[in-house]
Amino acid sequence: MTNNRKKPEWLKIQLPMGQLSVEVMNTIRDNRLNTICTSGRCPNQGECWGCGTATFMIGGNVCTRACRFCNVTTGHPAPLDAAEPEHVAQSVKALKLRHVVITSVDRDDVEDLGAGHWVKVIRAVKEACPDTTMEVLIPDFQGREELVAQVIEAAPEVISHNLETVRRLSDSVRSRAKYDTSLQVLRQVAAAGVTAKSGIMLGLGERREEILETMDNLRAVGCRVMTIGQYLQPTAKNIEVQEYVHPDTFEEYKRIGLEKGFAFVESGPLVRSSYHAERHVIRQS
Repeated sequence: MTNNRKKPEWLKIQLPMGQLSVEVMNTIRDNRLNTICTSGRCPNQGECWGCGTATFMIGGNVCTRACRFCNVTTGHPAPLDAAEPEHVAQSVKALKLRHVVITSVDRDDVEDLGAGHWVKVIRAVKEACPDTTMEVLIPDFQGREELVAQVIEAAPEVISHNLETVRRLSDSVRSRAKYDTSLQVLRQVAAAGVTAKSGIMLGLGERREEILETMDNLRAVGCRVMTIGQYLQPTAKNIEVQEYVHPDTFEEYKRIGLEKGFAFVESGPLVRSSYHAERHVIRQS
């Protein structure tokens, strides 16, 4: 069902433009890559691509899960592409990125849930671009600690895993992922000394006290970076928007999050997981 609520002025989106944006699109096409910028219909596509940055999506463009908020195609994915790690690395190098974000579809269809492929991509980028810092936005790997450990050992600077919403709504918004499993993934990342990051969407029917509770849950497991953005219904088949949250409310949540001890809180209607991700590299002492 299509959401009939009229979008407010603050949700107007700029389309990709400019020479840098064209270069990004050409590089992605030439290397046969996928980006969450396009598959997820990210509202910051114009801003990020116009600055010559992008979030790469590995593992193909078909997901084994069917989360109700997500526009990525659900189905039976093709086999993992053995050439993808090198293609991603060469694209990062060609674009001269100083910071790159990499995410993936869920690959519940393969034995290691895609963890080994993740490691190959991270290592390929590090070898080709040793001065480029990296954030990886990973799936939950079904909570299997040995698989999360593989990604940790590959040593990206930031490991992100999104809760997406508050505990009460989690089962109705996400398909297989569990709220407590996600917290455990983040706990494992933080315990290893890596910067742990997570994000949620507003406008799904969550209550203020639930948002604050989610912040507390994230801080309790050592999460240091949080993103908070407005959910936008990508297609008629996705879950409807219940509320368009005012920018002032997002600013309030940013202030509260910082007071609770997060090192960074990106909070705004158009904020997405990778928004200003270059800020979130926290040098460990």
